[in-house]
Amino acid sequence: MPSIELRTRQSLALTPRLQQSVRLLQLSALEFQQELRTALDTNPFLEYDASEAEDVALAGTTPVEDASAPPAADGLAAAEPDGSPVESAGSDTLESAGQDDMPADFSGDYGSRNSTRENGDSDGSDPADWARSQPTLREQLHDALRLYRLDDRDRAVARFIIEALDDDGYLRQSLADLADSVDLEPELTEEELLVALRLVQSLDRPGLGARSLSECLALQITALPANTPGRDVARQIAEHHLERLARREQAELQKQIGCSAEELRVACALVRKLDPKPGNCYGRAEDNYVVPDVIVRQARNKWVVSINPAVQPRARIHRMYAQLFAQSAGASRSPLAQQLQEARWLIRNAQQRFDTIQRVAECIVAHQKAFFLYGEIALKPMVLRDVADELGLHESTISRATGNKYMATPRGIFEFKHFFPRELGTESGGTCSAAAVRALLKEMIAAENTHDPLSDVTLARMLADQGVLVARRTVAKYRHLMKVPPAELRRQL
Repeated sequence: MPSIELRTRQSLALTPRLQQSVRLLQLSALEFQQELRTALDTNPFLEYDASEAEDVALAGTTPVEDASAPPAADGLAAAEPDGSPVESAGSDTLESAGQDDMPADFSGDYGSRNSTRENGDSDGSDPADWARSQPTLREQLHDALRLYRLDDRDRAVARFIIEALDDDGYLRQSLADLADSVDLEPELTEEELLVALRLVQSLDRPGLGARSLSECLALQITALPANTPGRDVARQIAEHHLERLARREQAELQKQIGCSAEELRVACALVRKLDPKPGNCYGRAEDNYVVPDVIVRQARNKWVVSINPAVQPRARIHRMYAQLFAQSAGASRSPLAQQLQEARWLIRNAQQRFDTIQRVAECIVAHQKAFFLYGEIALKPMVLRDVADELGLHESTISRATGNKYMATPRGIFEFKHFFPRELGTESGGTCSAAAVRALLKEMIAAENTHDPLSDVTLARMLADQGVLVARRTVAKYRHLMKVPPAELRRQL
């Protein structure tokens, strides 16, 4: 028969504030900016504040309070519905004193020139220089097209050709398909498109606007000086014999072209030096979406870690709205009370997010000082538990704080995970990192004889001579990660 039974049980539950803190910590810089921008748009108790930052940027000093002025925002002491004081604007404001102002959309440079001058760094470097954007392929071609005196129709057709190029610089669509997709009066012909294509191919780097690999290489060879050794034979290879060149059919190539073995060797070397993807030499728009969370500078022989001001938007509790709400009757039962509480949680958790990221970054820099001095070859093996034990945090917290987070250094922008290479054993019983092994492999391959490149077995033996014990398949895996072809494809005749 049915019965009623009372049991006592303990369970671990995350409060809403803790859930929000965990979620904010694992967001990337761009995702966090979007999260805060959404909160500013939907929560009436949050506001974006840049007034003090403007005063600091203009005066270059800390603002001085006026005794005759009304109490500042950080003196807010209005009571909330539950009787606790409303968070002060000064304590709940995410801002960096002395940094340049930031526009309302939270976009901007990755670093502040003022902070570089004020910290006493002698080299005067700016983190924005490390991530300097380059013009894209289409921007470069449009700029070059402006130098030509064309009528409106010819200019429109040339612009259409430029927009049809892919990121590698190729025109993948046929001229007939392009002519059908353009709505012009009178109707566009393939001959007009071909003339515009020839113009686009001459705007910048040779090879742009090609419709195939053969045409791309032929355009680059045609642009070479007429007295270039092997130029004519190289053009024949690019136009008719690329497949035989890829299969290394030297005897058949020599027979088809009718040249000597030495002429063929010079021409093949010339073809291999050409760029099969000339569009990759230009900047790409997606590169700008990697925004570093922290900036590492060397100041007075010390490595200093600071939060990137571009990812630290300034938000605070709206003072007037909080005061009016606290004075209203029945405020504690109003739905706005939950929004005020969420605004307070957001500001506190956002500040805690920055503090955790900075602590983790400082720990990484302390462990990997040699990397900033000597590069990849000096990276030490490190795991998340090392940082967790040192900071007194859980390993899962370190995992969230390092996921999708980036660090701007004098050596470039790196993901936090880059500083946690796998540990490999050495002959002496010590350890080294997988990143250091890859750096050694890169140096060995760069110094090899191009006519007799090093095989994976030889590379593994050379690493063993230096005390690093790795298998041949491990060398092959690292070589593949570095996008280095095998020895057979690296050999030059």
